[in-house]
Formats: sequence, structure tokens, C-alpha cells
Amino acid sequence: MSLIASLLQTSHTFAVVGASQDPSKYGNELLQALKAHGHNAIPVNPKYKAIDDQACYCSLADLPHIPDVVVTAAPASASAKIAEACGILEIPYFWMPPGTESSEALEICHMNNIVAIHGFCPIFVLKLPRERWHEYP
Repeated sequence: MSLIASLLQTSHTFAVVGASQDPSKYGNELLQALKAHGHNAIPVNPKYKAIDDQACYCSLADLPHIPDVVVTAAPASASAKIAEACGILEIPYFWMPPGTESSEALEICHMNNIVAIHGFCPIFVLKLPRERWHEYP
């Protein structure tokens, strides 16, 4: 089974960095898509106290427990800082959808033994039939 399929087929805790209250924003769509597929999706954004009546945390360090996966909806310029936080907190997976990755973030992940997933949008994969999820690494 591919890594992406294994992360999406069984329930995991995802921290969504850059989550948004605005339903038209990618950060909100990502949060909702993960929840709709049975995952515990925790919003992380210092702009908000809550999103849809769910507590929103200022940073990964503020989370009540370590997530299985961090997925970002923040700009690529923020990805290195997020990767550093993943390293400090020993978060094993950092998913950077297209447009959010940076070479610096990828290098930080490599140096900290964090599995970096990039080049694939979680929302796109989730919209595919489950039997196709294995087509992704």
C-alpha cells in the first residue's frame, strides 16, 4: 500500500496549518475534507480562536497532543518554519500540497527524518475513488 493511501484509509490526526474560517479558502476546504473522511483534523492558525466551533491553535507547539501528520495550507514561504516545528516536535509526516512546498522545507525534513509528502493535493486524492489512492506514493 502506498504511503498516501495508508495515511488516508485509516483514521489519523492531521494538524492543518493555515486552516481558515472562510469556506472559500483552501485551508477551510482541506480541514473539512479531512474531517469528512473520518480524520481528526485540528486547525492551526494564530488568526483564530476557533473554526466551526472547534478550537484553533496558534502553533504546532500549542497542540494538546502530537498529530500523526501536519498538512499545510500556508504559503511556501512558511513551510521551512513549519518543517522546523515538525522536527522539534518529532512529527513523522509533513504534507505540502502543490504551491506550499519549498526546497528549504524539504531539506529540513530530510535532516530531521520527517517523511515529506509533496506534489499531491490531499483534497484531490480524497475525491478519487479509494481504489485509486494506491496510485500515489
